[in-house]
Amino acid sequence: MEAKAVAKYVRMSPIKLKPVADLVRGKDVAEALTILKFTPGKGAEIVEKVVQSALANADVKEMDTDNLYVAEVYANQGPTMKRWRAGSQGRASIILKRSSHVGVTLKEKN
Repeated sequence: MEAKAVAKYVRMSPIKLKPVADLVRGKDVAEALTILKFTPGKGAEIVEKVVQSALANADVKEMDTDNLYVAEVYANQGPTMKRWRAGSQGRASIILKRSSHVGVTLKEKN
């Protein structure tokens, strides 16, 4: 069995989230939550929240929460908001406000 959780349209670039996701891939849930708790940055808070949501989903499915590991974690590109800022000599410079979709899948160990 597996439990999933997804956070969509997170207002953070996937470039900042992917290294945090790589830290917890394949780890036990308790170890992953400990790593995320002590990792600085907003990206760790977002991934930790999604892992806790997946853990709650596993609890609802009556899975053994002590025997879970992070099977899959991803931070994919979401839609980009395009804004502009006035530049010199009548030009406009573009500002890209990127977003992400963060997902976590927990599975039971055999």
